[in-house]
Amino acid sequence: MEPDELKAAWQTLGQRLERQEAIQWHLLRDRKLDSVRSTVRPLFWAQGLQALLGVGLLVLGVACWSRNTEVLGLLATGIALHAFGVVTMVMAFITMSLIGTMDYTAPVLKIQKRFGLLQRFYRLNAMVCGAPWWIMWLLVVVGLAGLGRVDPGAGTPAWIAWSFSISMAGFLGTVAAIYWQRHRRPSTDPTWEESVGVRRGRTLLEQIARFEKE
Repeated sequence: MEPDELKAAWQTLGQRLERQEAIQWHLLRDRKLDSVRSTVRPLFWAQGLQALLGVGLLVLGVACWSRNTEVLGLLATGIALHAFGVVTMVMAFITMSLIGTMDYTAPVLKIQKRFGLLQRFYRLNAMVCGAPWWIMWLLVVVGLAGLGRVDPGAGTPAWIAWSFSISMAGFLGTVAAIYWQRHRRPSTDPTWEESVGVRRGRTLLEQIARFEKE
């Protein structure tokens, strides 16, 4: 074989190997991105349940305050449930939108930025809609009681005052724990308001980004 023919053969072989490597890389990237998509799918459905919970709280709140406009405690309880239901529902819909509109065909860096936004918003969602349940469960019980007949002149039952005190202590303890996690623990440690799926997805994206650099 002549040197020119040998050189051309090597070039052809090299081009084939490069194409094969590119195809294998794209297949690996697609599999990784499919895994990323699957990690946040449970979170999407969980947010759907949160949205339904928000609707339920909204309906309960409206039913409570509209039937007890003369009972200040029940009126305030109904309004609080109404407002918290709206917040719970809206936060869930925004989280679902961030997940559902993720463009997995975009460059990895852009997907990583989107996941970072999702993770930050989910933390806010978990804190705003999760921590207050120390107190909100009591309002739900009171709101359910407000659906029946209530004597406007009746005083506040003692169990409500005791339950509120315990719930407030739990709420303040949760806030203190969040502060400790945010300011005392290493930033790489997961906190209670983080989603396992989102963390796993970001880890997979970091692996893809490292592969692209190599």
